[in-house]
Amino acid sequence: MAKLKVGVIGVGGIARTHMPGWAASEHAEVVAGSDVSEDALTKWGAQYGITHLETDSAALINDPDIDIIDVCTPNNYHAPLSIAAMRAGKHVLCEKPLAPTPKEIHDMIAARDESGKLLMTAQHFRFRGSSKAMKAEIDGGALGDVYHARSWLLRRIAAPVRPGFIMKKHSSGGPCIDVGVHVLDLTLWFMGNPKPVAVSGVARAEIAHQPGAFSKWGGRIPPEFDVEDFAAAFVRFDNGATLVLEVSWLLHHDTMGEDMQMWLYGTKGGCHWPKCEIYQSNYATQQLYNRALKLTDDALEAHAQECVEFAQAIVDGAPSPVPAEQSLQVMTILDGIYRSQVAGGEVKVG
Repeated sequence: MAKLKVGVIGVGGIARTHMPGWAASEHAEVVAGSDVSEDALTKWGAQYGITHLETDSAALINDPDIDIIDVCTPNNYHAPLSIAAMRAGKHVLCEKPLAPTPKEIHDMIAARDESGKLLMTAQHFRFRGSSKAMKAEIDGGALGDVYHARSWLLRRIAAPVRPGFIMKKHSSGGPCIDVGVHVLDLTLWFMGNPKPVAVSGVARAEIAHQPGAFSKWGGRIPPEFDVEDFAAAFVRFDNGATLVLEVSWLLHHDTMGEDMQMWLYGTKGGCHWPKCEIYQSNYATQQLYNRALKLTDDALEAHAQECVEFAQAIVDGAPSPVPAEQSLQVMTILDGIYRSQVAGGEVKVG
């Protein structure tokens, strides 16, 4: 069986983490790339031995020999590129967030349904072995009914200062939509993707505009920074469950890197990720006990593994490993945070 041909749109950043996955897949191979920067495109092509290079993404989207479009551009270009690709008969793997607004995701779902092609959000944390092991425990009933979660992804003076991240015209938001999407997607997946119904949130820039503010990932914060540097929320779901979420790029927090943690609390037990520990009680003996999951090393890094599993799903005729409907739930909450900031109180979502 001939390999699926992959065209990558946006080769300057996250696309480089996808390349080992496409190389490892027995079902797919990268044959073309596109980027608005001819310099970045030329360097990427030389690094990976790709000669079909286009500065106009339409050339890849309309190429009849390409089966998969891998969208790795800034957020605001995800929906139009993905929709055009699906309408041209391509399967689409799209970097997170799937799109910066719920409406755009609805439009992407419509295009997916009309085309009959597979659409997947590149939520790579789901593809870690530790995540899969914890998900199996939760689905097996280790926690009972999950009624509350606490999740955060916090960085200390570590904002990506490139325009694609810090300017609303490219990204639509800051850490809320950039890294919040990771921990929120994983939390909702562990919880069984309950439907969100209300969000009370804040999204503010408290550090970025202070005199001399800087990032260890690029120096001084440029004046073009017009997104939030901190966001937090309290979320209610239709099954009665609740969630507290906190995200930041610049928080004065006790970490030198990135602190990503998640706690889930259920009627039969609780758990922590990424420690992958489960906490339960024996009521008959009045004993408390903790259980650590036994994990093996991942064969592939998670960004690579998601590409392998996407190609496998296409070949198998299986559903998307990360359904767009679940990404819609994520963006419904993140959009609710921004709306709640403007409203100054809780907003209804869903």
